Amino acid sequence: MTVESFVGAVEALLTLETMLWLLAGVLIGIVVGGLPGLGPPLGMAIILPLTLPLDPANAIILLVGVYSGSMYGGSIAAILINTPGVSSSAATMFDGYPMSQQGRAATALAISATASALAGLLTITVLILFSPALIEMVLAVGTPERFLVAILGLAMITVVTRGSFAKGILAGVAGLLVTTVGIAPMSLDQRYSETMYLYDGIDFVAVLIGLFAIAEMMKLAGQEGGIAKGEVTIDRAGITEGITSTINHPITVFKSANIGMIVGAIPGAGATVSNFVAYSEAVRSSSDPDSFGSGNEIGVIASEASNNGTVAGSLVPAISFGIPGSSSTAVLIGGLLMHDLRPGPSMFDPSGELTLTYTMLLALLVGNVVILLFGLSMVTRLGYLTKIDTDYIIPMVVVLSFLGTYALRINPIDILTVIVFGVIGFYMVRYNYSVIAFVLGVVLGDIAEENLYTALQLSDGSYMIFINPFEYGRWLSLILSILIVALVFGPFVKRWWENRQSA
Repeated sequence: MTVESFVGAVEALLTLETMLWLLAGVLIGIVVGGLPGLGPPLGMAIILPLTLPLDPANAIILLVGVYSGSMYGGSIAAILINTPGVSSSAATMFDGYPMSQQGRAATALAISATASALAGLLTITVLILFSPALIEMVLAVGTPERFLVAILGLAMITVVTRGSFAKGILAGVAGLLVTTVGIAPMSLDQRYSETMYLYDGIDFVAVLIGLFAIAEMMKLAGQEGGIAKGEVTIDRAGITEGITSTINHPITVFKSANIGMIVGAIPGAGATVSNFVAYSEAVRSSSDPDSFGSGNEIGVIASEASNNGTVAGSLVPAISFGIPGSSSTAVLIGGLLMHDLRPGPSMFDPSGELTLTYTMLLALLVGNVVILLFGLSMVTRLGYLTKIDTDYIIPMVVVLSFLGTYALRINPIDILTVIVFGVIGFYMVRYNYSVIAFVLGVVLGDIAEENLYTALQLSDGSYMIFINPFEYGRWLSLILSILIVALVFGPFVKRWWENRQSA
């Protein structure tokens, strides 16, 4: 049945309509990624409500196309104007921009396109080849384990939080509180629903659009003129050199792609972390580490191979357990839920949505080929993306956000939700509250509540089902419980140990 699902996915992907949606998604992603301050979460959040008329397969393919394309697109601004289009291209600036200053912008852009495509092809192929083992693992996870995985995702707040630990916890708890509005999913009790418009709760998509689209537009509103400052000029010379350079460093591509995939599979880590980890590893293993930061081509290869490799890794927790590995996969989960597709075992069940899962993975595979062809053919035109005036970007994004949100449920409360969470998102970033921690709470709240209720029904109300494998035969539950405790108390133990060592 797995082979049949794979064949069905190939047939679904090779239809003209599906290929056009994939192409559109990748191209939109490249444009969004190339505009500093936007990035994949924003692009996907804007597109999300517009996918409502599409069938689930085409809708998800459009979203993953935007995700993959924007990961490459972020390198355009990083190389040309020393400003990362997305945070996952931050390390690309270190050597990409010096290459532009040396008149080698075309070479750097060609390296970016080639490394991104090769890494994406490699990691998605690995994911497809090992999917049978992943299927068995996911299908073995029951209701208690799914609850604990959701709690494990919430415990990841201790990992993803940068700066104040208290602010990270507060953001996560606030996200959980959002999911308590409306009718309870199992008991049908009404909670904080003073108006009928809140009976279905606060819409997850509206929250995401507010946090990522409106908040970013508020940030850009304080910036005058175009995004790019100064002249941006590139020519065709060096494209062949960039392709050759990438091919001549297969170990760097392979190593960085796998770093991206592994780090991407860790909920909350994301492409920004893998970007710097891969770059640091390239510097560490180089025979000439002092050349990095002044136009070393290997630095660009490592950075760009890692962030596209992260796409494959981040899909694992997203579609397996509904845990977002990044802001982008949080929006992708929103797309799945919007089209009545629940992340979890059904996504890997041959009698369920396995065909759709394979279609999504194959679409990413083809999408990386599109990135390679488009990136290399449009090298001399990519600079124009960085010159678009914010006066044109902001109203267009705001109008699309409001129209798309309202069209989703025809519920006026969603417009208010977008505005409120846009303001909240803006000030969360300004005062260093973790948006990812907040999103983790919003995404995992319903999953944790529903599975906790079901697990307690299975155990007649006993919480021992989560920690007593001898009675219930669930060793994975005990392992997950130990991991949760380690994640929650790990930072405190580490701090105590460091203080003791320094005393």
